[in-house]
Amino acid sequence: MELQAADGLPDRKRRGAVLAIAASIALAVLDSSIANVALPSIGADLKIAPSTSILIVNAYQIAIIMSLLPLASLGEKLGYERVYCGGLLLFIISSFFCATAQSLEGLTLARVAQGLGAAGLMSVNTALVRIIYPQALLGRGMGINALVVASSTVLGPGIASGILSVAHWPWIFAINIPIGIAALLLALRYLPRTPRRSGSFDAISAVLSAATFGMLMTGVQQLTSGAASALPVLLLLGGLSSGFALWRRQAGRAAPLLPVDLLRIPIFALSIATSVGSFAAQMMTFVTLPFFLQHDLGRSQVETGLLMMPWPLALILVSPLAGRLSDRVPAGLLGGLGLLLMAIGLALLAFLPVDPSAFEIGWRMAMCGVGFGLFQTPNNRTLLSAAPRERSGGASGMLSTARLTGQTLGAALSALALRAGDGSQSHLGILTAAVIAAAAALISITRLRASPA
Repeated sequence: MELQAADGLPDRKRRGAVLAIAASIALAVLDSSIANVALPSIGADLKIAPSTSILIVNAYQIAIIMSLLPLASLGEKLGYERVYCGGLLLFIISSFFCATAQSLEGLTLARVAQGLGAAGLMSVNTALVRIIYPQALLGRGMGINALVVASSTVLGPGIASGILSVAHWPWIFAINIPIGIAALLLALRYLPRTPRRSGSFDAISAVLSAATFGMLMTGVQQLTSGAASALPVLLLLGGLSSGFALWRRQAGRAAPLLPVDLLRIPIFALSIATSVGSFAAQMMTFVTLPFFLQHDLGRSQVETGLLMMPWPLALILVSPLAGRLSDRVPAGLLGGLGLLLMAIGLALLAFLPVDPSAFEIGWRMAMCGVGFGLFQTPNNRTLLSAAPRERSGGASGMLSTARLTGQTLGAALSALALRAGDGSQSHLGILTAAVIAAAAALISITRLRASPA
């Protein structure tokens, strides 16, 4: 690893570093969804109920969101590349233990460790992109990053199905090992050494941050799953109390673990709010659409999967273009127009004609994907650029935290909407997502007055 370049890495070294990041981030994103497809097989093998098997998925997600900000702060003190490579090594080792697990307890613990490793990657991912690319090409770098995430999200279920068609479920975890080792060798060779901040790591704040996000996310999941006990309320109150204590502890610190200093920058705070809203709208739509297409429109499961594909495919196609545009067009404008396009597409989906054709559904889905693609890369670029270079780790951690928070809130809102309608009238959930996307578009446009992109 070489010392950080003044403004990005030379072309050859940049390509090696980007390949290392792309391969490892793809694995982390894939493992957010790849296990879902295998849950029935895992449940049958380990003799656990379907409802209990969800723990295998939740353990991974909650471990990630609990550790993002602490690891981002650690990256600023130890170096982003060290946290990244350490996270990748932990991800590889824990994937082995996932593949060899013989019980629910063993698999869940391995998934928690795997989530911690994935958080090491996600927490400093965009901070490394900022260092690898020259400032003039940062939008392109963020576009490639968005493309990798979008592609991995799309391919996850298909890859899992392909593996399960020829092999047993442990192989969905074992496949991470050779790919992860190759990515680690590339990372060790090409990732640059990054500046270190002086000072000790704030372990108390790290514990408070983990408690805040862990209890809040678990409480939301429990509440929307219909849990009748007082546990969800206690978890939410505990999360809010920890969050308040964390906020008070971080106030006035030079480089706080919870980046309250960055949240005081108007364009950064607006970009975070836009990100939370947009991902909440996207997740709410993705959860609600299968019910809408199957229950309301009478489509089969296979047809539902195919009809949902235009959205992520359009996103994949648009992300590189949005990355190039974001180097020249203000993100407030580009992101606002993209989210407005997404909101219109969602409204059109909610008010489809009676007995719509596949084309009528498909072009509306593609419209939503184009809109989200125009928003995502410029928003991420602006959010990262708004932070001082030495606080890139905090900005990177907040970017991932905003995405996961939005997705969790979107899933929770979907569950509440579906329960309120008893599974029917699911088009109201899509219409609600359209309203959220429109609100996020307005927030995005206000960034034009806050600061230039």
